[in-house]
Amino acid sequence: MPEFRSRPPYLMTEMVAAEPALAERLVHRLAADDAVERVAMLIREADAASRPIVLTGAGTSEHAAMGIAELLNEALDGTGRGVFAMPALEVLRRVPPAGLLIGVSHEGGTQMTNEALAAARDAKVPTALITVCDRSPAAEIADSVICTDEQDQSWCHTVGYLSPLVAGMALAARLKRTPVDAQAVRALLDVTTDPRSAASVAAGLAGIDRLVIAGAGVDYVSAREMALKVSEGARLPASALELETVMHGHLAAATRWTGMVVVLTTDAPAGTVLARAQRVLRAARSLGMPAAAILGDALADGIDRADTPAGRIVLPHTGRVPGAAGSLLGSAIALQLVAERLARARSVDPDTLGREDPAQAGAHS
Repeated sequence: MPEFRSRPPYLMTEMVAAEPALAERLVHRLAADDAVERVAMLIREADAASRPIVLTGAGTSEHAAMGIAELLNEALDGTGRGVFAMPALEVLRRVPPAGLLIGVSHEGGTQMTNEALAAARDAKVPTALITVCDRSPAAEIADSVICTDEQDQSWCHTVGYLSPLVAGMALAARLKRTPVDAQAVRALLDVTTDPRSAASVAAGLAGIDRLVIAGAGVDYVSAREMALKVSEGARLPASALELETVMHGHLAAATRWTGMVVVLTTDAPAGTVLARAQRVLRAARSLGMPAAAILGDALADGIDRADTPAGRIVLPHTGRVPGAAGSLLGSAIALQLVAERLARARSVDPDTLGREDPAQAGAHS
C-alpha cells in the first residue's frame, strides 16, 4: 500500500510530474525492444488473416487497452478487420477461437485479466502482454511481453495509464514502419503539465456532488479514464458517457450540484462532434450546471466561453504527435491533474484509494 500523505505533494503529484521524462525514456527503450517487433508481427498476421485482435484489461488498464485499440486501427489505415477492446470478464466469457489477445496490466496481477489470458492460451490463441516487468503472474502466461519498466508508486495510476499508451504508440509505429518522435512526445507532455488551468477547473467544480464526463470516439477513452481518476482519487462520484448519450435522458437527474466536463480534441466527421459538444454544454448551462472542457486548440474557439463557466484546458497543437496519439497523450496529464487538484480541494489522499478505511479495504479484499 502506498505511504499515506495527509497533504500534497502526493505520490500521484510526483508521478504526473515524472511522466514527460518517463515517456521519452520509454520511447527510446521500446524502439530497441525485440518484443515490440514480435507483437507487431502477431498483429500483422492476425489482421492479414481477418482474425480478431482483442485488447483487454481492467480499470485503468482497460482504458489504456481502449486507447491502444484506437492507435492500432489507425496504424492499419482503417483496414483493421477487427481490432477492438473488450473488458477482461467479457473476454473470459467468450474467448475468440482464433486471432490475438493483448492484455494490459500494469503490475501483472489482475485476476480477471490473467484468467482471460490463460483461457486464450488454453484455446490456442496467441497472447501478448503490456506490463511493467516480465516477473509477474500475467507475464508467465503470455507468449510475448512488452515491458514498460517503471512502476507507478500511487494506486491512483497515472504512469500506469500513460506507459501502455506509449507502448501502443511504439506498436503502431512498427506497423507503419515509422519512428516515434521521443522529443515531440516529451514536449507535448511537458506543456500539458502546467497545473494552473487544471487548478482553475478543479476550483470551478469544487462544490459539486457528482461529475459527468462526456466524449466521442477517442475522447470517450479519455472521458472514461477521467471518471475513474476522479472517483478513486478525489472520492467524487463520476461517470463517463458518450457525447450523444448525454442528451438522451441522463440530464433529467442533473442539478446545479452536478458538474460536467466535455473532452473534445477531435471532430470527425468535420463539424459533427463540435456541434454536439456545443449542444451538450448549452444544455448544461440551461440547467445551471458547472461545466468545464478539455479542448484541442483547433476546436477551442468553437466553444463559447460562457458555456464553460468552470474553466477550460486548451491542449497544444499536436502536429508532431498526430492523430489518436496526440489526443490521448495530450488529454492524459490534463485529466490526471484535474483529478489530483480535486483531491486537494476535497482534502483526500488520492494514492491509497481510501483503503486506509477498513470498510474500503474489506470491500476490495
